[in-house]
Amino acid sequence: GELLALRDEAGNPSGFIKILRDRTERRLAERNLRASRERFDAAMTSGLVGFLDWEASSGLLRGDGRFADFLGFDGSLVVAGAPPALFLARIHEGDRDRARAAVTTSLTRGTDFVTEFRIADEVGEPRWLLVSGRSYLAESGRPLRLTGIAIDITASRSAEAALQASEELNRRVLESSKDCIKVLDLDGTVRFVNVGGLKALEFETLADVAGAPWPNLWPEADRAVVDSAVASAQGGGTGRFRGFAETAKGSPRWWDVVVTPILDAFGEPERLLAVSRDITAEITAEREQQALTAERDAERLRLKAVLDSAPVGILFAEAPSGRIVGQNPRADRIFGHGLIPTATVEQYSDWILYHPDGERVAPQRYPLLRALVSGESSAGEEYLYRRGDDTLAWIQLSAAPIRDISGAITGGVVSIEDIAARKETESALRRLNETLETTVTERTRELDSIWRHSRDMLCVARLDGTFIRLNPAWAETLGRPSDDLVDRPFLDQVHPDDRGRTISAMAVLGDGISVLGFENRYAHQDGSYRWFSWNAVPHEGFIYSVVRDVTQEREAAAALAKAEDQLRQSQKMEAVGQLTGGIAHDFNNLLTGITGALDLMQRRIAQGRSGDVGRYADIAIASANRAAALTHRLLAFSRRQPLDPRPTDGNQLVRSMEDLLRRTIGEAIAFEVALSEDLWPTLCDPHQLENALLNLVINARDAMPDGGRLIIRTRNLIHDGTQPDGPASGPYVCLTVEDTGCGMEAEVVARAFDPFFTTKPLGQGTGLGLSMIYGFVRQSDGHVTIASEPGRGTSVEICLPRFDGEAARPEAPAGDRQVLIGARTEETVLVVEDEASVRDLVVEVLADLGYRALEAADGPSGLRMLQSDARVDLLITDVGLPGMNGRQLADQGRRLRPGLRVLFMTGYAEEATFGGHLDPGLQMLTKPFAIEALAVRIRDMIGEN
Repeated sequence: GELLALRDEAGNPSGFIKILRDRTERRLAERNLRASRERFDAAMTSGLVGFLDWEASSGLLRGDGRFADFLGFDGSLVVAGAPPALFLARIHEGDRDRARAAVTTSLTRGTDFVTEFRIADEVGEPRWLLVSGRSYLAESGRPLRLTGIAIDITASRSAEAALQASEELNRRVLESSKDCIKVLDLDGTVRFVNVGGLKALEFETLADVAGAPWPNLWPEADRAVVDSAVASAQGGGTGRFRGFAETAKGSPRWWDVVVTPILDAFGEPERLLAVSRDITAEITAEREQQALTAERDAERLRLKAVLDSAPVGILFAEAPSGRIVGQNPRADRIFGHGLIPTATVEQYSDWILYHPDGERVAPQRYPLLRALVSGESSAGEEYLYRRGDDTLAWIQLSAAPIRDISGAITGGVVSIEDIAARKETESALRRLNETLETTVTERTRELDSIWRHSRDMLCVARLDGTFIRLNPAWAETLGRPSDDLVDRPFLDQVHPDDRGRTISAMAVLGDGISVLGFENRYAHQDGSYRWFSWNAVPHEGFIYSVVRDVTQEREAAAALAKAEDQLRQSQKMEAVGQLTGGIAHDFNNLLTGITGALDLMQRRIAQGRSGDVGRYADIAIASANRAAALTHRLLAFSRRQPLDPRPTDGNQLVRSMEDLLRRTIGEAIAFEVALSEDLWPTLCDPHQLENALLNLVINARDAMPDGGRLIIRTRNLIHDGTQPDGPASGPYVCLTVEDTGCGMEAEVVARAFDPFFTTKPLGQGTGLGLSMIYGFVRQSDGHVTIASEPGRGTSVEICLPRFDGEAARPEAPAGDRQVLIGARTEETVLVVEDEASVRDLVVEVLADLGYRALEAADGPSGLRMLQSDARVDLLITDVGLPGMNGRQLADQGRRLRPGLRVLFMTGYAEEATFGGHLDPGLQMLTKPFAIEALAVRIRDMIGEN
């Protein structure tokens, strides 16, 4: 620093100021300069550097003593100078041209030069010199001078050569190594993989994996182990683990991995070295060995289980000592004591064998000792053995030697079977044989007595059903000698309707399977049939059967079923009788409307006032339709309602009624329709389904006097048939009516389908609505259910069987009354009806249609017309006729006139439904019917002829 004086304006001292300067850089430069000089002085005094100088004026090359030593010259010669050629001659021939070219280029251009070369006459390892210098040129470009230094670099060249050799060795080791050697950055990124490692990992080149995080090459489940090994190496330690990973091509590999740090000059981890050895073969061998060991252990356990559960005793002995080395528990139980494995067979004083004749067996003749000493095998030798409790027991011994691969005897095994029970059986059998003839005679007498006196029918038959032997009960039951049945085709005596089932049962017996409880009918001598119940067992090519006559049981069961049906029907009729007054009242009201309207029509016609006739006719028709509806309800309740089943589309039916239903429930109730898009068709009477739907909607409306919500749904449903009271298994079409009304108690739901049961006040309902629905659904092989809770509404679901086919298209409306106007034709229709008014009505319709009509008042009269030569194209008959019913008349007529078409008219007859199905050419019309409907049906049926 510097100290300066401060003066005022007069020049007088007024103070001092100190100036400080930062000399850090200067001090550092001085320090570096001193260090450089020290290194230079050290180099000069170390004997590793020599100086050279060449002047163009003299043409001589001079050098110091060290330079002379480098080239092998005397020091004085070099100081005095010598031609450059002399020095070039001392350079190794292989480096001489390169050194001369470097110096010549420098002298030509006046530039620096550096060259390395070997000394030619050096013995042993060659000496290397590094010569560098600079040339100086005149202004004309002529060389003036060249100066330089020479440094002995033999040691560094040797070190470089050793390093190159080491690197080459390392390269060859890495290339030849089968281990996967990887160099990683400290963060685990792959930087290098040896050639063997790339092959092991199935990568094509290093670029395929370089830069990838090494832990990501392992499965997710092993990441924690890999990260732990990397962390250990990052901290200067060693990480090691075994893991499974697939190669780049998906090959499975197991690896033994060691991760170590690569240290820098300061001993700190600079990179990581991961060496992975493929141990897949070792792991596979270990697992195979483990599996083999486990299999051997399992085999030993299985063998032990077999030995422990073996029904015979087993002993193992070693050779040649005969020492017992093992036995199973069964052997202990047979001997009555446990054997001592340390002793030999000869040492068992209590192991004494006797021949069956009672003579004691010499120990050396024991089967096990014979097998150990002479290799003799034995089987099934019987002895008496003295047990531990000093009792004698029968045993059967079998012994065999155990040999090694060379055939030498290494041990023996003996099996011991307790044959006491068998001996006792043999003894008993001998005693039995002594009395067998007597016993057989007695048993034969007993069996023959059973055969002759049994009330059941016993028989032996061949597999084709031909009888071989029959007991006398057959003749008593069928009223014919047994000889008439033996060796004759049995099917001749079987009822024709049972022959197919009987043949099937015979086929089952032919397969060796017993048939129990099979029933069929056999012909009696008087032409009737008896019901037989068979219990048949096939055995050795024959059939042995016990047969019971169950005719009386079946007749009693049928009579009981008929009585029960009659009882149920009488109960229904009793219920109808209880409400006869109410029904009569309803009918009287309906008849009043009909007769009143007709009376007014007659009065107006007589008065010549025909303008109101149509209105009165509508009143009469409406009253008649209401009466028909009440009749249908009664028929449905009695389960005798005639049905006209047709393939029906439930969705189409609901859509066709939607407007009517909306008007029925009124505006206070929200009405919704939810129809399934893929609804199946069903087979039912569409008119009865419409009535059922209308009844349900009216009930729902009455349950919501203050308004609510009503939904009609359709859906497909497959029942599994597991519900006790539910439908049979199979596909069904379901129609559901849901409301949010007052709901019902559980006891009300339980009685909802009962006839005449209703919760409505007197005069507001007959109680036939739900009963009618129930009858219709059950007649259609369907099922109906109710789900309801008080205050939460009611849901009624009707399920009808799915129809495998397409639904029928809706019928076109009958049109106006012009359908009754037709041209005169030759077709003739026979009308058989015992009610004159109905018969006259049908004849009038036929006349309007232009057909000829024949009339008959009963079945026999109609049959006589069919037996005549009169032309008949269509038969219209009532089902309930005096003398012969309509079905019998139709059957007789179709026999006389094949292909005759028949239209049945019925109002109340059980036979009218014909099981719900009609044969082709037969149709049915339910009374009461509209004139237009009768006309359309007649025209359609005649048009099909």
